Amino acid sequence: MEYFQYLSEIQKEHIFFKKPAPISKHVGREQLAYAVGAALYMPAIRKDIATIVIQEKYKEVVTIVLDLEDAIGDNRVDEAIDQTVEHLSAIEEAMVCGTLNWESLPLLFIRVRSANQLKEVARKLETSIHYLTGFVFPKFSTSNGRDYLHTLREVEMTAGTKLYGMPILESPELFYKETRYTEFHSLSLLFQEYESSILNVRIGATDLCGLYGIRRSAQSTIYDISVMRDFIADVVNYFGRSFVVSGPVWEYFNNRQELREHGEQNVSDYNIGLLNEALLDLTNGLIGKTVIHPSHLTVVQSVNVVSKEEYLDALSILENANGEIGVLKSDSQNKMNEIKPHHKWAVKVIMKSTIYGVYHDKYNFFKMLTETIPFSDPVGYER
Repeated sequence: MEYFQYLSEIQKEHIFFKKPAPISKHVGREQLAYAVGAALYMPAIRKDIATIVIQEKYKEVVTIVLDLEDAIGDNRVDEAIDQTVEHLSAIEEAMVCGTLNWESLPLLFIRVRSANQLKEVARKLETSIHYLTGFVFPKFSTSNGRDYLHTLREVEMTAGTKLYGMPILESPELFYKETRYTEFHSLSLLFQEYESSILNVRIGATDLCGLYGIRRSAQSTIYDISVMRDFIADVVNYFGRSFVVSGPVWEYFNNRQELREHGEQNVSDYNIGLLNEALLDLTNGLIGKTVIHPSHLTVVQSVNVVSKEEYLDALSILENANGEIGVLKSDSQNKMNEIKPHHKWAVKVIMKSTIYGVYHDKYNFFKMLTETIPFSDPVGYER
């Protein structure tokens, strides 16, 4: 799997100073954590998920989460589990017969409802679990976190394949100030214990805003909601030093046919809102984002591509981290690069440059969105 694989080689040469590198579940945890990117959630009960994966219907997609939790009605959970098993079985068959390979297989996750459901799903998947990258743990807190992570380790050992967990922080006890810091301290200790099993930390903004009856509009961002801005800052403060933290879901989308009728191309009003929020995610230290529609994928991915200026700054900082100098002027002659304070930033930039690539001079995310036509056509896409 590779970011922007829908582009032709000529387009890639035009856009990228450094092209994105291939990724799969088998790369190291640190690189994989940054590679999750825009994670497309789909209700696991959908009948076409295996077909979407095998036929590569959405060329932009790199990460898919099959959702057994909020996207599924309580009366249809068993049906959704059976459908999930069918999807993974079909994907396994395609991998075995060569219709699909690791180079074209997205990073696949399943969002489960509980540790017990994780055990049940893993047992029913049998050998097809080898094609999963891991599981997503909703409403993760001190009351269920250890069960989730311990069960993940047990499943991993039984299956004989590496599996990762992605906790979602969206429970009231994490949000309310009376209990937040006690919970966060306990979770940080738990995360340290299971660090090798945690891929990244996710934020469940919809559930958290719902506690107060708040919902952002398509013209605002999650950072305009003061209680969410405060929560995100605390999540980054507690967990951003050791883990990748991803951005919360964007809820709005336009039908592609409607955009065509209005003579527009790739950046709808709704996606402008998403673009603004994705840029604020980056500014605040978040990498990647939960998305619920294919039209969101390229927006989030394009802002994660590294600019050439940032890339050269990062290289310069790391190449000069030999104790001889403490500060130097940037290659672009417009800023000061300090070796020690900017070292961790530089490491992150180089990591992202490997995964998402580096833009040529005078190329940027807006040109990517307005000059390139995504391969996928989400007309008729059903959440």
